[in-house]
Amino acid sequence: MLTIKKVPTVVSNYQENSEKGFEGCGRNCLGKCCLPVSKLPLYAFKEDNSNLIGNSVEKSSEEQPQICFLHNLLLGQWEDRMSRGLFRYDVTACDTKIIPGRYGFIAQLNKGRHLKKRPTEFRVDKVLQDFDETKFNFTKVGQEEVLFRFEKSNDHKRRFFPTAPPVTADSDSSSVVAINVSPIEYGHVLLIPQVLNCLPQKIDHGSFLLALHFAIEAADPFFRVGYNSLGAFATINHLHFQAYFLAASFPVEKAPTRRIMTMKGREDKGVIIWELLNYPVRGLVFEGGNTIQDLSDSVASSCIFLQNNNIPFNVLIADCGRRIFLFPQCYAEKQARGEAIQELLDTQVNPAVWEISGHIVLKRQEDFDDASETCAWRILAEVSLSNKRFNEVKAHILEAAGFQTETEEKNRDHEGESIHDQPSPKAVAHLPQDCMVFH
Repeated sequence: MLTIKKVPTVVSNYQENSEKGFEGCGRNCLGKCCLPVSKLPLYAFKEDNSNLIGNSVEKSSEEQPQICFLHNLLLGQWEDRMSRGLFRYDVTACDTKIIPGRYGFIAQLNKGRHLKKRPTEFRVDKVLQDFDETKFNFTKVGQEEVLFRFEKSNDHKRRFFPTAPPVTADSDSSSVVAINVSPIEYGHVLLIPQVLNCLPQKIDHGSFLLALHFAIEAADPFFRVGYNSLGAFATINHLHFQAYFLAASFPVEKAPTRRIMTMKGREDKGVIIWELLNYPVRGLVFEGGNTIQDLSDSVASSCIFLQNNNIPFNVLIADCGRRIFLFPQCYAEKQARGEAIQELLDTQVNPAVWEISGHIVLKRQEDFDDASETCAWRILAEVSLSNKRFNEVKAHILEAAGFQTETEEKNRDHEGESIHDQPSPKAVAHLPQDCMVFH
């Protein structure tokens, strides 16, 4: 069994108390004792089966929502919780800077995420682990930390209900959006699918489609959704995705890519897969799809292969759901085996999805002051699979996603015409541009 000494991130104000044992409720939580009679707001999204080439969140005159999903609802409610003092620190006061260089890695000094408590043993050699109700999970979160429920509409229209019908105890659709009380950035939230079902941190087709719709509804390329598997720096074994708003391009979004020349499988779903080039972490990028479901299923099938074969991974949903980055990684295993470089371990950087994407959270003043593109590259390069191992895993991912690769010779013939430099995301006019504070 491989374990590492790790300080778990506190995402809820109820987390530390619950680790001592959870006996009953006596408060408004997200468990079966309280959620079924709650009056949480509900945002019902339209399950759209179109593709993502155009703006898939355009609304007809009959379904104009009473509220802008990202700005007024999600970010507005997040600021309300900040005014109530529910966060462990003020993330808008954290120093942030863009590191000079080709990619513009983003460094943040966030001392609030370094907890002065005794590290615990954290198992990193099993991507799939059974749900353990005795450990902290999101059913123990207080409802004051919840912004709203996020569920599929029953009438195929987007609607917001300030006071929604209660959740039935046997419902499998009670998904919620809650704040992360130790935020990395402005608007940092958790999407918790089917919270009453107590699912372990394990992607399936339904949960990934829900996360993709979450990114689509936000309708802004600066709002990204991320996922960390166990063994890839997820610290809570209860199914959840993370998301936040950052008004800057992530370095990985600017990295060049090369299209992986493939022959379609039995059914052409219109999904295109690219490979990252000249980036410290090897990864794949999924785009296109005849429908949103096609794109979602291709990525979900790839993730299911990785977790079933015990390969830790991270996922970034970017560009309003149009581009999805998949990163197999091995850093925690290196730590457990004593193979990680001590100098990098001393930085206490946990390279999860945000760090891999280029937004690096630093906990020591000296690391922030000395931050450079070379340092960022060294940290992230330790995360990546070797070229040989990545190519092995890539072949299996393509097979799991329903693709058959062409011969290596044919690939070389197409290489020159398939390299693509990515444009930077552009701001959406309806949002303020001062949501990220640089000092």
